[in-house]
Amino acid sequence: MKTFALLACALFALQPLARAQGVVSAASPEAAAAGQEILAAGGNAIDAAVAVAFSLAVTEPAMSGLGAGMQVLFMQPDNKPLVLNGTTFAPAATPPDAQPNELTGHRLVAIPTMVRTLDHAWRHHGSGRLTWAQLLAPAIRHAEKGFVIGPFRHKVMTRHTKDLQASPSAREHFLHADGSVPAQGTVWQQPVLAHTLRRLAEHGADDFYRGDIARAIAADMAANNGWLTYDDLAHLPPPREQAPLHSTYRGTDLYTLPPPCGGWVVLQIMNLLERAAPATLAPDAPTRDEIVMRALLAGHRYRQAHPVVDMVNHAAETAERISKETAATLAAKESGETTHFSVVDRDGMDVAITTSINTYFGAWVAAKDLGFFYNDYMKEFETGKPGHPFALRTGAMPYSSMSATIAARDGRAILAIGSPGSARIISAVAQVTQRWLDGQPLRDAVGAPRLHVLPPTRSYIEDPVAAANSTEWRARLGLSLQKLATDIMIGERNAYFGGVHAVGFEDGRWTGAADPRRDGAVAESR
Repeated sequence: MKTFALLACALFALQPLARAQGVVSAASPEAAAAGQEILAAGGNAIDAAVAVAFSLAVTEPAMSGLGAGMQVLFMQPDNKPLVLNGTTFAPAATPPDAQPNELTGHRLVAIPTMVRTLDHAWRHHGSGRLTWAQLLAPAIRHAEKGFVIGPFRHKVMTRHTKDLQASPSAREHFLHADGSVPAQGTVWQQPVLAHTLRRLAEHGADDFYRGDIARAIAADMAANNGWLTYDDLAHLPPPREQAPLHSTYRGTDLYTLPPPCGGWVVLQIMNLLERAAPATLAPDAPTRDEIVMRALLAGHRYRQAHPVVDMVNHAAETAERISKETAATLAAKESGETTHFSVVDRDGMDVAITTSINTYFGAWVAAKDLGFFYNDYMKEFETGKPGHPFALRTGAMPYSSMSATIAARDGRAILAIGSPGSARIISAVAQVTQRWLDGQPLRDAVGAPRLHVLPPTRSYIEDPVAAANSTEWRARLGLSLQKLATDIMIGERNAYFGGVHAVGFEDGRWTGAADPRRDGAVAESR
């Protein structure tokens, strides 16, 4: 194998931002470069996003892939923002009385929606100037020629070596012949996945749901006692187009993902943070950590106690949760892995997309002869609780923390942001959004240390100095400090706290920020 360099990504910081015609921030340099390539070819932000998503499916396979679910939020200048709700669904054969010990391997797999969602986005909201095959070309190239395994991706594979070795299909596609993890810096090729992508490029997305790829998935499921069938794939509806949830923060419009996603919790937390004076939330303010932790605790606690019941007709439920009045009441009372990328094009069209196979490496089984991991979203349902809003049943939508968010002023987007990290998505998106809207530069806001809380008592503080100084205020909140694993740290930052990839309009120009906790990069098109 031969090492190659993506100079466009490596050199992006040396180029003057004022001339940028589009910006991409994604969790791998290869994916960022793919988006840049499409923007330079005349594509819009949706076109670029399709290329980014497929490239991430190749270059960040532990977090996303063809077996994933997806949520898309985008906004064109002077137009209302729109969500393409690509949530996954439980297969038709799902037994409502299934027990947790039955949810293993192929039975963890909900209906994959990523390919259908991207196809819909391209057909209905793309520029019309580029073909489907052109958008898949970078991903095919990365699968055939290989990509360089970066430090974060290597750490994730190392952490889960035994799990990968235990799965024959994962071992075949993602480990060396002797079962060892590829070293950091290895150029890793995926010829089986490349063949699947070539078929998708030639025959279109429908092949994944009604063609040979669908039949291969169904056969693999049947051979391994999975519940997903060809009919599930063939009858998957297109993503639902719907309005995002809306609130404001100090006069700036905020739009985010509706249920079954966690966007309403982000808006609730932002409403709580808005009640604090900006000076008390300044990066070096001694009051900052306690105020932020109070808001996170209130939001996550409310989510646990009051989950949204109706995933479709949720307007009344979500309106109450994201109201300023609810924030005032909460303030008075309070004394998975994923990937996210953001794109903006030369016309100011802003796209924020979160896609996931749920936990690291999803169901731990890769599609036979297709080369991608299946999702494990079935584990997100509640078993043995038929009345629960997230009860396991046919056609149900799994619980999600995805919280892709767009900020806008005067009808034009100024920020697209999101993160992986299960419930930590909500904490990360709220903290970085608040920092940026209150004046901190985007790269500083993304790189700043973060907090997280799991009610009722567990708190997580990334900065060791801040953690040491937190004893007094944690006692007031009744929180214990949890020790963090250090095996997926990059420098002084811990990937546990998410992987924010954002684009923002600051100082009269668009710029991007890639989270230093991951292998991400920013690429610009001119």
